[in-house]
Amino acid sequence: MASVIFGLDPTWVAVSILLVVYGIIMVEKFNRAVLSLLGAGLMILCGVLTQQQAVAGVDFNTIGLLTGMMVIVAISQKTGMFQYVAIKSAKAVKGSPWGILVMLSVVTAVFSAFLDNVTTVLLIAPVTLLITDALGVRPYPYLFAQILASNIGGTATLIGDPPNIMIGSAANLSFYDFLVNLAPITPVIFVVMIVAIWFMFGRDLHASEEDRALVMRFDENEAIKDVPLLKKSLIVLFLVIGGFTVAHSVHLEPASIAMFGAALLLLLQTFGQPLHDKDHAYEGIMAEVEWTTIFFFVGLFIIVSGVEHTGVIEMLANKTLELTGGDFNATAAAILWVSAIASAMIDNIPFVATMIPLIQSMAPTFGGPDAIVPLWWALALGACLGGNGSLIGASANLIVAGFAQRAGHPIRFLVFMKHAFGLMLISIVISHVYLYLRYLS
Repeated sequence: MASVIFGLDPTWVAVSILLVVYGIIMVEKFNRAVLSLLGAGLMILCGVLTQQQAVAGVDFNTIGLLTGMMVIVAISQKTGMFQYVAIKSAKAVKGSPWGILVMLSVVTAVFSAFLDNVTTVLLIAPVTLLITDALGVRPYPYLFAQILASNIGGTATLIGDPPNIMIGSAANLSFYDFLVNLAPITPVIFVVMIVAIWFMFGRDLHASEEDRALVMRFDENEAIKDVPLLKKSLIVLFLVIGGFTVAHSVHLEPASIAMFGAALLLLLQTFGQPLHDKDHAYEGIMAEVEWTTIFFFVGLFIIVSGVEHTGVIEMLANKTLELTGGDFNATAAAILWVSAIASAMIDNIPFVATMIPLIQSMAPTFGGPDAIVPLWWALALGACLGGNGSLIGASANLIVAGFAQRAGHPIRFLVFMKHAFGLMLISIVISHVYLYLRYLS
């Protein structure tokens, strides 16, 4: 460890930087990428980490996977296929207000599992506002259901939610591992949530025959803007998701597959165009990548690495084991419930970044990395589903709230929490039972 500034205790310096950055992020007055990079810089400048240690602390598998998928989705969304599916789903239920809520929730959950939940709500929320306006119904129940669906669907796969990407990379868990271990419980949770939403809002959703006819007149084919690009995008998405399922067995990291898929789709998108047009297209796609999120992750990894270097994470792991008496089942339950409650109060990404090294340091106590795999599933379920507990629990929630605000239908923090927190707790109870029956009994 480098010499810490003014001879201060490196532990206090690292923890102070972590707490201050997290605290200001929660206030939501400053850009979180800027805050995380400032915190990362302070870790180096104060001497907690050297630059080499800081770079080594960045999980480039997570960064590569996120960037690759962002490029693929940025190109794919230009085809209009997401809007096509949303309109087609609304027409499939004959413009029924409740039917549309269910169908759009299903679409959101499925897309969130195989793309990512942030991108999905960016694409589905505007269509939802258009459809609810035509129906003459309140958009809140629809947007509320989609927030829950995005986080539930995102729980199911490695690429569905950023916390899963981080967990998968840290624990060397494959796309197939997530699919086999987490996907089976997500439909159960989804169905329970939809039933609960029907009791909360469903009986009050009504629309006139004229308004339903207006929705039925929407032409989904008009949403498709580029058929050749649509075909190319679907081929690459199929290849990338197929690659994820076999990556572990052929010793490839998901980031390599995502970045290769992104490069392939960039090539196919502009194949045959003049060089000037290609460069212009590439610049446009790169501008749509969420660089704020990417650099937020970079800074966050360095901050957590700094805290880990001081030994604080290992100390917390030992304290947790003391509190649970070293009992594996109690430890898994504690991780599930603490993750859920904490993720409802703060963004689940920084929370998971802190929890990963803590769980890793428990491995020797419980028999090694393979023995603690159920703890990773507890963390994933708690963090992803806990994001449904409040508006600030997950990035997708804030994006939907932003669309609602701009459309003149603001989602109030306390109103959302009143409806969502209890449903989140129900999903965690279901997850607890699932974990116990499958891994802990």
